[in-house]
Order: sequence, then structure tokens, then C-alpha cells
Amino acid sequence: MDKLRRALNGNERCDEESGIITQVDADFTVMDQTTLSWSTRIKERPCCICCVLYFRQHYFFSQVKCKITCFLMGPFNQFKKMFASTRIIATILVFVSIGLTLFAALHLHNPGLALLFIIIQSLAMTWYSLSYIPYARDAVKKTVEACIT
Repeated sequence: MDKLRRALNGNERCDEESGIITQVDADFTVMDQTTLSWSTRIKERPCCICCVLYFRQHYFFSQVKCKITCFLMGPFNQFKKMFASTRIIATILVFVSIGLTLFAALHLHNPGLALLFIIIQSLAMTWYSLSYIPYARDAVKKTVEACIT
């Protein structure tokens, strides 16, 4: 407002304090003064990475896959296949873990519990997706059994 008043009065002067570079520099100086300690940043980093990877995988790839499947076979047929006997447990687990993730994050404000439910949701979605590939679940089971024993 002062700048407009000076321009209308004819007293506009070109000094460094009124320049945009100084204002941007002042904004970045304020942003550099964070209150997080080094140990807090180190602890929060894996959570942020997991969340970013999860959202990227879940929302981008699931939306593309869902749109293609709905286009090819229709939403009603897709809904019927979601609740087929081979996929019912994975489907229910995905929906329950979505609800529990939202509950833990929004109502309980517990990020650790929300992260646990995100991991469960990712695993359930992967297991659900593997049901569309012939013998994929059997291969995963045998691989996990070989790793455990």
C-alpha cells in the first residue's frame, strides 16, 4: 500500500528495501528458521518416504488400473470380481485398513499407527492385485517360505 501511495504522490524511489529480490530473500530467511531438531528430522524422514512411495503407488497406479479395467469390463463386473471367493479377504482387508488408517490419522492423531495401517493396506492391495496374475500368489508364497526356512 505504501508503494502505491508513493507512486501516486510521485515520491517513488528505487531503493533495495522495496525490491522484490529483498522480499523473496526475506521470505527464505524466515523459512530457514525451523524448529525441528536434527534427530526429529532423521526420525521423520523414513515415514515421509514411505508415505510418498505409498501414495504414488497406490493412487497413481490404482487409478490407471481401475480406469482401464472399468473401461474394458465395466464397473459392475469389476465389483463382482472384487468380491469373488479368491479375493474377498484381500478386498475386505483393503477397505478395513483404509478406514483404520483414516481413523488413526484423523481421530487418534497417531502417526505410528497410521503408518502401520498404510503398510497393511499396501500389502493387502498387492495381494489383491496378485490374484489377477495366474500362479502369482503361489510363487510369492513359495518365495516367502524359502526365505523363512
